[in-house]
Amino acid sequence: MGLFEEEQKWQPLAARMRPTTLDDYVGQEHLFGEGQPLRKSIEAGHVHSMILWGPPGVGKTTLAMILASYVEAQFLTVSAVLSGVKEIRAAIDQAKEQQRYGRKTLLFVDEVHRFNKSQQDAFLPYIEDGTFIFIGATTENPSFELNNALLSRARVYVLKSIPADSLQKLLAQALNDKQRGLGDESVSADPDVLLKIARSADGDARRALNLLEISVELAKADSVDRVSDAVVNQALTSDVRRFDKGGEAFYDQISALHKAVRGSSPDGALYWFARMLDGGCDPLYIARRVVRMASEDIGNADPRALQIALSAWDVQTRLGSPEGELAIAQAVAYMASAPKSNAVYTAFKQLRRQIREEPSHEVPLHLRNAPTKLMEQQGYGADYRYAHDYPDAYAAGENYLPEIHQNSVWYQPVSRGLEIKIGEKLTYLKELDKRSSWKRYQSKPG
Repeated sequence: MGLFEEEQKWQPLAARMRPTTLDDYVGQEHLFGEGQPLRKSIEAGHVHSMILWGPPGVGKTTLAMILASYVEAQFLTVSAVLSGVKEIRAAIDQAKEQQRYGRKTLLFVDEVHRFNKSQQDAFLPYIEDGTFIFIGATTENPSFELNNALLSRARVYVLKSIPADSLQKLLAQALNDKQRGLGDESVSADPDVLLKIARSADGDARRALNLLEISVELAKADSVDRVSDAVVNQALTSDVRRFDKGGEAFYDQISALHKAVRGSSPDGALYWFARMLDGGCDPLYIARRVVRMASEDIGNADPRALQIALSAWDVQTRLGSPEGELAIAQAVAYMASAPKSNAVYTAFKQLRRQIREEPSHEVPLHLRNAPTKLMEQQGYGADYRYAHDYPDAYAAGENYLPEIHQNSVWYQPVSRGLEIKIGEKLTYLKELDKRSSWKRYQSKPG
């Protein structure tokens, strides 16, 4: 056999260890464990169209191949990353040809969320008439990325990250398997070393097997017959935790960080901040979101939070990492510990919505400037009361809203932090209004 033929025959460990039956399939016991309804249905030869939603390396492609074997179907695969309309039509034609001879086809579409609406719609009639069993795989939330028409024709199943102990068993199996695995390499590893690899894989079976294969190669290069902790550390040097900067994990983690700040948990907030950095998130993105948190969830209960957030953003911009990251961590911990108020946020949202829904009320004449004689004649600025001319710099009884809203109140300070004082002052000013004989609008608008 020539060198080229040897390279063609060679497969990575993850491909060689790919299971062929549900008994060998690792993880997803909630779907395919003994006695589960879906497993019973598959073993009885009944497979329906479905969307497999889960992180990378949990066996979506493998599962589709297993399902095809259980129903004795031709297995066709289309990648939404590499394929277009031409490839979709070719797959449909192959499925129709099989259908003429009474044979089934299972069409597996990897990264299905990358297809646009019209491409997704192209599958619909053939799913309905049974031309093929449709299996779509996605790492993104189907609710946001897939058409409702497709979701209504394919059931969604959530595949979870594979637990470390299950990956540890898979690694041990691969290390000892002489036909498919590394059993002929004469290299061993202690259980705790395999567990370290499993944990580093972060729920991804493919990554776990790749790390094991690299570790064995490194051990052989050093002429040792055991994978040591030091060898694993060397294999992990370039390893990065799972973190999709534009995907589901990204939004889940920033949501967790925001909710931890809102929920006054500095430990939780710092944990998710560190997780996002560990996954490769741009610290400046987090800094911008921290500024939002300062206004949305802390507000005037502690106005210093906004200043601290902006300062952290500035430090990250000026100094970069790691100094900037420490400043952001300081801001995150401060805001999680600060008193909370969403009073301004709530009032602002309510007003934005209300203003869109109602007519454009004119500015009352007394609030308008009168830079010209004509404007004065039209009543602009008439009877305007200059606040500094009155005790406490407050013109009691005055109104600064359109007449229709003279009694409206949107901003309602909470009884936390500085807003306690703000609330007390506003209550005091309202009492002055009640006592005042001056009333801008003498009667309520009809």
